[in-house]
Amino acid sequence: MDIEKLIREVTEEIGGQPVADSFRPAASAAGVVSKLEHSLLIPDLHEKTVLEACAEARRYGIAAVCIPPYFVSRAKQALRGSGVAVCAALGVPNALFSAEGRLADAKASLLCGADELDVSINAMAVKSGYPGDAEKDLADVVRAAKGKAAVKACVELALFSEEEKQAVLRMVIRCGAAYVKIQNVLSGKGADVTDIRFVRGIIGNNAGIKIDGGVKTLEKAEEIISGGADRIGLTATFKIAAEAER
Repeated sequence: MDIEKLIREVTEEIGGQPVADSFRPAASAAGVVSKLEHSLLIPDLHEKTVLEACAEARRYGIAAVCIPPYFVSRAKQALRGSGVAVCAALGVPNALFSAEGRLADAKASLLCGADELDVSINAMAVKSGYPGDAEKDLADVVRAAKGKAAVKACVELALFSEEEKQAVLRMVIRCGAAYVKIQNVLSGKGADVTDIRFVRGIIGNNAGIKIDGGVKTLEKAEEIISGGADRIGLTATFKIAAEAER
């Protein structure tokens, strides 16, 4: 019997989309560590903190270090040959600057060696009834990064109505982003498997999913990865990595 075919047929019958990630086996500790992104997005971030984090990231083999564009070149040098990606955060969490400014930041980060870009979508445009503006902004960044870096489109789900959530997620896929990042900065909500399944139900397997929001333990990280996330953004990265190592 073709189990995957059966799953697809049943899912389509009830009105959803095939969601392979919903049926993942339990995540291993080592597998979880390789999907962690260490977030360094505080306003008083010091170069020493970035370099220390890069050394720890290299040691544990996490997925990425997520930093402001200012530190991309330093982090790239510190992580060279490690397999750990350098992720530049553009307009996170609020996208409170111009499309031209965000695109310039993207291009500058790419020139400095960024492997990934976390890009906040323009929620203000969506809420004001101009979703086309938000789509153009994101599409421009994806186009600039093509062949150079993976773009993760950051979506603060709590800002949107149910109808807006679906429209925004479909927009992200049209733009060709590699990931949807389920962002929980403004809402203060913790990372939630229910949100992962909702997003996967809209985007199918057309993009990966990253999620943030209060993941502090290995047990929680395993739950989130087993629940369908491909990446987790967090600050307790090395505590969890050390726990997994033990």
